[in-house]
Amino acid sequence: MKSINKIFFAGAVALTLGIGASSCVNDLDLKPESATSYSWADIEANPDEYLPQAFNKCYAVYAYSGQSGEGSADLSGMDAGKSCYQRALFMLNEKTTDECAWIWKEDGVDNLVQGFWDNGHGLVYGAYSRLYVAIAICNDFIRQVNASGIDLQSKRTEYNCSKQYLLEARALRALAYWNVLDMWGNAGWVDDTVPYGTNATPIARIDLYNKLVTELEDVISQWPAANAKAQYGRVGLDGVKMLLAKVYLNSEVYTNGAKAEFDKCAKLCKEIIENHKGGGFDNSGLANHYLALFSADNDRYMPGGSASAENEILWGVPYENTYVQAYGGTRYLMAAAIGDGKTSYTEVDLSKNIFYMQKSDYAINDQWGCMHARKQFSEKFTDANDVRDDFWSKEAEGFTIENTNYSTFCNGYAPIKFTNLKTNEDGTFALKDPNGPTVLGNIADEAKVLKDNVHPDTDLPLFRLSDVYLMLAECQLRGATNVTAQEALDAVNVVRRRANAAAYTSLNLQSIIDERARELYWENFRRSDLIRFNMFTSGYNWAWKGGVLEGTDIAPYQTVFPIPAKVIAAQPEFAAYQNAGY
Repeated sequence: MKSINKIFFAGAVALTLGIGASSCVNDLDLKPESATSYSWADIEANPDEYLPQAFNKCYAVYAYSGQSGEGSADLSGMDAGKSCYQRALFMLNEKTTDECAWIWKEDGVDNLVQGFWDNGHGLVYGAYSRLYVAIAICNDFIRQVNASGIDLQSKRTEYNCSKQYLLEARALRALAYWNVLDMWGNAGWVDDTVPYGTNATPIARIDLYNKLVTELEDVISQWPAANAKAQYGRVGLDGVKMLLAKVYLNSEVYTNGAKAEFDKCAKLCKEIIENHKGGGFDNSGLANHYLALFSADNDRYMPGGSASAENEILWGVPYENTYVQAYGGTRYLMAAAIGDGKTSYTEVDLSKNIFYMQKSDYAINDQWGCMHARKQFSEKFTDANDVRDDFWSKEAEGFTIENTNYSTFCNGYAPIKFTNLKTNEDGTFALKDPNGPTVLGNIADEAKVLKDNVHPDTDLPLFRLSDVYLMLAECQLRGATNVTAQEALDAVNVVRRRANAAAYTSLNLQSIIDERARELYWENFRRSDLIRFNMFTSGYNWAWKGGVLEGTDIAPYQTVFPIPAKVIAAQPEFAAYQNAGY
């Protein structure tokens, strides 16, 4: 178990900031729900005690659904689990792509899987609302700190002080606005400079892009060099640079071709890589073992983690089975992908949908059995030595690669990536046969000590260094002048070598998009990647896209989601900014 003094979110949910409904969308309501909630007056009276807790809430909104435990929610009218930040985004960014399908039809998830949604879709509205909750919380923290001039007193340090807290709160707000920019384009804008309770104003996508770039560049320019490295649970300078690099990487999409900022993206990627070189896999800064990045001990790879030479996770969300719990986050990524089946391989029968799988094998005491891979994604794992699918369940376990009836759990491979398995200090797993492969059947019981926990210890990576290497290579292929073809090839091959996959001898955009799928699946990038490569609505199809087994094109305007009808009903001025086609 992680030490409680390392859990940055401890106590955060008990504090309520002054956030009202009109700050983002009309029916958000974030009133205190607990007698132990504190007001801003309490913070001003005792800033050493309560200012860090108020600051923590800016982070906690990315981990929790609400302020009163796993079943609570900051949003009314939506299932608490589905309103959790990562899960809300996952449903729109992954289930709409070739990477996964969901077997149940509740709440319109089936519409996302097949490519059918409109401005009345509840999950589209829920994700939009979740992001503006995060924006509202950060806005109010920034506004109140600036207005009061409050700071820590006896406990103030250069790292723990209002100045640094404000920079991080701005970065957290920028993360939410990047998601808005990427998923909706045209949307609403509200920041800390407007009075409390002011409605968001409509903003066009290119203007939101420009605002976000200006904001992130300013945050980076002000970030103290002494605070470049982060404490566990917080974001450091490389994480903020990575966020800006993501914005630049998609600049052509976000500005409808008006800007192509690949030189700027490559420059940031090089800075991040250079800052991490010297340790880890082949001195690249990558963690030595891919599967360890998604295990119960992956906090060691987080900013401030114990594996300082392998801090591959540039920005992540801590989870811990006792203190940081949610029906979203990594619990969702495990439980949804795992379903208890037969206890013996001898009972497996593909023709009768009889499969072997046990949640205890992944050291988690929860299973939903509802999310699996689509055929076209599974077919990208063609290298038999590639370790990135070593924990998957396939034919040997009773799963088929086909999705002829995707409402059946084993009708599609089970692409297990996140587990609650413990690793050794060096990132390896305890094995039954030390000379055998690192596959599920060879994992020793010592790695499964957390199997009685419903909530995992596994942290959620938001950005990883391997992505930076792949982004650098893509920039070169898209015309960046500050990275050579050899540097691009070397960047992709260090990622492939770490995965034990054969090195490439040359690159093209197709090899990049396929490598991104293999390396970054289920990390909330697939929809954005397919759009950037002009493969989302047409040019590439997958099972049940467009509602047919073989897949078919969907409408070109579906590269963005609609501004929700409830937002327009509350603020009719948003109608003029509705994304075309909706």
